[in-house]
Amino acid sequence: MPDAPPLTPAGRRIVAAAEELFYERGITAVGVDLIAEHSGTTKRTLYNQFGSKDRLVAAYLAARDERWRTLVRAAIDACGSPVEAVTAPFDALRTWSATHTRGCAFINALAELPDPAHPAHRIAENQKLWLSDLFEELATGAGCSDPSTLAAQLLVLHEGTLATQPLPLDTLSRSTDLARMLVARARGGA
Repeated sequence: MPDAPPLTPAGRRIVAAAEELFYERGITAVGVDLIAEHSGTTKRTLYNQFGSKDRLVAAYLAARDERWRTLVRAAIDACGSPVEAVTAPFDALRTWSATHTRGCAFINALAELPDPAHPAHRIAENQKLWLSDLFEELATGAGCSDPSTLAAQLLVLHEGTLATQPLPLDTLSRSTDLARMLVARARGGA
């Protein structure tokens, strides 16, 4: 959350407990009493630190978004060429998915928080828009034709992979291969 004061140790415990509980059980299913209990704090401390459950949900998603973007940027930086970089978010997803097995927290939040004015809804929406813009930026840098269309295709493929993650399918490997094929075609390859 931009412009928010640094979290106290209790605030960090609250966000960590909220992340675990919101991701595993759902945002609307988890109350502040349970979060306070799991964080070893009181409801009063929770409200003093965040003001409301809505702001805590936003803090949870903002922290998660920051970690995701850092991982994606590291995957891009590790690529040997601009062409490889276009599909780096799929490589980052492989790493991320090793410890986050219940699908996408942002998709889940968008489903649970349909009000566009909700602060957490905006964070989840911005995360998806950021990824779309990143795909377009990377496709442009790799010399792909029609980077906007390719970005939309890659975003849908990436999000579909996330949505099917909890199923006993290996959609990530297949999606990564398909993403690479789309990039090759956009660069004039077979």
